[in-house]
Amino acid sequence: MEPASINSVATAFAAGLVTSLHCLGMCGPLACAVVPVRGDRADAHIASSIYHLSRITGYAVLGALFGALGRLPMEWLGSGVARLLPWLLVVFFVVVAFRWDRYLPRLPFLGSMYLRVHGWGRARSPVVAAAALGLATPLLPCGPLYLMFAVAMLAGSALRGVEFMLAFGLGTVPLLWLLQLNVHWIRPRLPARWLGRIQAGLALAAALVIAWRIRGTLGFSGPGLDNFVCH
Repeated sequence: MEPASINSVATAFAAGLVTSLHCLGMCGPLACAVVPVRGDRADAHIASSIYHLSRITGYAVLGALFGALGRLPMEWLGSGVARLLPWLLVVFFVVVAFRWDRYLPRLPFLGSMYLRVHGWGRARSPVVAAAALGLATPLLPCGPLYLMFAVAMLAGSALRGVEFMLAFGLGTVPLLWLLQLNVHWIRPRLPARWLGRIQAGLALAAALVIAWRIRGTLGFSGPGLDNFVCH
C-alpha cells in the first residue's frame, strides 16, 4: 500500500467503527444468531470468528468488483476525480449522522436471498451456518454499506477497492464481536436511542475532522488533499 493511500484506508476503518453502532441495533440480532446459545465458550468464539472472516471476505470481493468497475469511468473522466474520495467520506459521515441512508432505495430481492441463506443455515452446523451468513451479509439492505461500496468505486483499482472495504469491514468487527459474546449483558444496557446518539456524534466529529484536514482542496490543489487520496 502506498503511503498516500493509508489515510483513506484509515478513514474507511473509522467509518466501520462508526457504522458498527448502527450494526448493533440493525444487524446485531442476525450476527448473534450464528453464535451457539448452548455449548462451551469455544464454540461461540469459533462461530463468531468464522462469521467475521467470511463477512469481511464478502466485503473484500465486492470491494474488488466495485473498484474494478470504477476504474474505467475514472480513466475517462481523468485522475482528478479520485481526489473527490475524501470529500465523499465526509458526505458518508454526515449521511450516517443524520440517518439519511434510510431514504436510499432498497433491493428487496437481495434481502430475500439473505433470508434463504439464513434458513438454509439453520439445519447446518454452527460453523457452516456462520460462514454462509457471513458471506451473505453484504446482501442485507444496509444504507451505510451501500454508500461504502459506491465510494469504493473511486478507489482506483480492484486492489485498492479490496483495501478500502477490508478496512471498513475490520472497523465493524470489535463492537459486533463484543455483542455476540456478551449479548445478554450488553443489549439491556445500550438502548437503541443512545446508540443512535453516540453514532451521530462520532460521525459528525469524523466529518468535521476530515473536512478541516482537507479544507480548501475543492479546487483539486493543496497539500492536505494528497494525504487522503489514493494515487
